[in-house]
Amino acid sequence: MRPRRPRVTVDVKQLNEIVDKADKELLSSEECDVLRVSINAMAERISSQSRTSEKARQLLQGGIQDSSDADGEQGSDAAASGDGEPKKPRPGHGRNGASVYGGARFVTVGHPDYAPKCRCVGCEKGKLYELTAKTLVRITGMPPVQAVVYQLQNLRCNLCGQLYPAPPPDGVGDEKYDATVASMIAQLKYGSGMTFYRIAALQQQMGVPLPATTQWELVEEAAKALEPVYDELTRQAAQGEVLHHDDTSVRILDGVVRPDTQDEDRSGIYTTGIVAKVGAHQVALYISGGQHAGENISDILAQRAQGLQPAVLMSDALAANNPKLPPGVETLMGNCLTHGRRQFVDVLDNFPEACHHVIVELGLIYWHDEQAQEKRLSPQERMQFHQEHSGPVMDALKAWMSEQLEKKLTEPNSGLGKAINYFLKRWDRLTLFLRFPGAPLDNNVVERALKRAVLHRKNALFYKTEHGAAVGDLYMSLIHTCELNKVNSFEYMTVLQRHAAKVKENPGAWLPWNYHLQLPSDSA
Repeated sequence: MRPRRPRVTVDVKQLNEIVDKADKELLSSEECDVLRVSINAMAERISSQSRTSEKARQLLQGGIQDSSDADGEQGSDAAASGDGEPKKPRPGHGRNGASVYGGARFVTVGHPDYAPKCRCVGCEKGKLYELTAKTLVRITGMPPVQAVVYQLQNLRCNLCGQLYPAPPPDGVGDEKYDATVASMIAQLKYGSGMTFYRIAALQQQMGVPLPATTQWELVEEAAKALEPVYDELTRQAAQGEVLHHDDTSVRILDGVVRPDTQDEDRSGIYTTGIVAKVGAHQVALYISGGQHAGENISDILAQRAQGLQPAVLMSDALAANNPKLPPGVETLMGNCLTHGRRQFVDVLDNFPEACHHVIVELGLIYWHDEQAQEKRLSPQERMQFHQEHSGPVMDALKAWMSEQLEKKLTEPNSGLGKAINYFLKRWDRLTLFLRFPGAPLDNNVVERALKRAVLHRKNALFYKTEHGAAVGDLYMSLIHTCELNKVNSFEYMTVLQRHAAKVKENPGAWLPWNYHLQLPSDSA
């Protein structure tokens, strides 16, 4: 049990008296001890609270400096970091500029009285010229799904009874529910985790009723128009250079149809997440049912074209993630370095020195990978960069781990010994990035993708049928693929519904990264 730290009472009045006395005479040893204990206690307090203010950092690093020097120049050294370069501000902070509102409606407003080349009324000599437009952002709230009620005038002859209803305005379609309704419901349900009943309650409060059963009918019908694109994304993923895959649990109340090849005692139901790197794009797929990730990835790789380079499969070390490859398909298996690191994080409290050594060394590998990304190295250049900088680190780490077991410095059955054995047993898969261009370090990209399925599970709890799970997989796949490729998923799903016939005819031309090429220039 960790011993409790002694309680230290800091008397601010006493400290001020000691400081005042120090200007006039030497301090006694007791007064020096009071200062020392108080300063150490306050420094430890600041450090434990992880404060990041400038004054706190300066206090911990040796005192607060004056903001101006003898020449009156302010902050001459404050902006400089340890290597002489100014510290870059963290991204994602500050106000949003008008340019980030890509989904907003932009309105051009001209001056009511003046135009370019008009005479200036101020000096009556110069002419006006146009500058960059001044932006004014105004944000309004509204229900997710809105309704418009058209009251069409209806006339009738008092003699013959002939009716003369007013025609609906231009642009009013024949369908009660526009394609945007299904897109919005899918975005809320499968993209943000809101259940049908919560959406129905919200709509009821806003005065635009939209029952849960109606919502399901709309997204189920719209899924038929989106299914060809989902199938095409699956085919494209099979041709990918790198495929990440993993599982999470899911509940399907009516059960699932299992293949005859499965053991009778298997009862687990899973949602497999797959993120494939296909050229410059990424494809996300979700598959729910009775198969593990390894079985689902095998079904996808069955669509892989002959003659391609071996695909890199990245997953954690669970046996369920190992695929049963179809004939003619070659792959390279990699294991997640983050999962290997986690073995040491879990036993850090029991073996702090050894685990800290491993964690710090693995941190260097990620630092090197971040440098490679900043330099925008090609896959081949990235591998060579890792071989030069990360290779020696991993070799030294392997030698250290082997020494711990061979010289019996670590008990093999202890937590540290098991972590070392985990690493050494899977060394080739954990270090694939040193031998194959483009091999990732970890499986984090699919771990993040599975959070969408977990969010749905936490809110909706279950799917009723396997068909309902398939509809959810379809929408999650499209939404997350759009997110990975920085495409507006709401607009994308709406466009697919409005061009369903063309999408079915050639789904490869309507993928998130190229569908805009099929639209008229004025609507792209």
